[in-house]
Amino acid sequence: MNHPRRRRTTAASCLAVTATLLAAGCGGEASGSSTETSSLKGTPVKVMVWDPEDTQGSAQPGVRLTAQAYEKWINANGGIKGGPLKVVTCNEKNDPDEAEKCAQQAVAEKVVAVVGSYSLAGDRYMPILEKAGIPYLGGTGVSAAEFSSPLSFPVNGGTPAVFAAHGKQLVESGCKKISGVRYDLAAAAIVSQFLTLGAMSAGGSAPKDLKVPVTATDLAPQVAAATKNSDCVSVILGTHSDLFVKAYVQSGAKTKLGSVVGNLTPELAASTGGSGSPLEGAVITGYYPPVSDAAWKVFSEAASGNKEIDTSNGANETTWVAFTVFTEAVKKLSAITSKALVQELNTTSGISTGGLTPPLTWSASTALPIKGLNRIHNATATELTIRDGKIEWAKSGSTFVDVRKVLTAASAG
Repeated sequence: MNHPRRRRTTAASCLAVTATLLAAGCGGEASGSSTETSSLKGTPVKVMVWDPEDTQGSAQPGVRLTAQAYEKWINANGGIKGGPLKVVTCNEKNDPDEAEKCAQQAVAEKVVAVVGSYSLAGDRYMPILEKAGIPYLGGTGVSAAEFSSPLSFPVNGGTPAVFAAHGKQLVESGCKKISGVRYDLAAAAIVSQFLTLGAMSAGGSAPKDLKVPVTATDLAPQVAAATKNSDCVSVILGTHSDLFVKAYVQSGAKTKLGSVVGNLTPELAASTGGSGSPLEGAVITGYYPPVSDAAWKVFSEAASGNKEIDTSNGANETTWVAFTVFTEAVKKLSAITSKALVQELNTTSGISTGGLTPPLTWSASTALPIKGLNRIHNATATELTIRDGKIEWAKSGSTFVDVRKVLTAASAG
């Protein structure tokens, strides 16, 4: 267990994994370059990836490692149009100043794109990328700028889609009285709003909104309040959801649990009884298929030699999806430039990710018609559950659930 001081420091930033409208950053450093070599003779294709590492905030080293695993895999399989993919890396350390330096490095390195990265400081790095004409492809959706900048190309719908789908899934799984437990932060309040939107769209009532102080380490009071007069609890505490589950187990409560991916994890299920865990049967909503799905086969194989890559981590999965999209898009270009890539992404009729998402487009006609969220084009989510201690499809034959109409109706209202 982390030291209490570290918990207080990291609570807010860990929540940002799911609170994708958070626009502020937190603490940073820059740079590095791939050491991957290749015998490919074609023109190298240079891209950049950044993430926070060696920080007390929400570290995401798996994003860099996933990018490097993709680089190694694609270069071992012919590269991109006969040339090697070269991944330049940058550690932004949860510091807006360092994120800005990473963007400046991207310009200096003349990269084609920034792909699959993680940073809360979108308001600092996106203007720099925009001025240079460098697209930001498939960032993990933890800053508001990612959903509004014309040079941002997100591959999932972030908080709006996943939490609206989660509220809907809870009600459709039989939950009549829902409690949502989240940190007492503005970003978490936004999460709660989308949870409510989804639940009410499915004919349910508004979930009870329970706030947890960011300094709290004993959540027994919140467990008591959440389980009283409720039949389902959505635990929205990021990597600190273990605090709630620990208190839940000690309380002896039997209320059904649920959340979006990244909160109630297989590791947490294993530590609380595996297939006999109180998390068994939990309602889980995600962006992508579960890791056991055949669509993840290549990622699993590429990451198999590195135990530091968690293939179930949403940021890592998004990075893999983003690199897949990048490769498919540049294959169609006669000359691989940032300008040509932006044009291709904005006009494509659909880029396949091999079943990890529906075919992706970013044309004006597929944009979510909500101010500030108009760069969201993929408004789908996946309905999952914890079964035998693992995250799996909730039902046999499950596929992507589209909540575009739910979100659009809410914005029109």
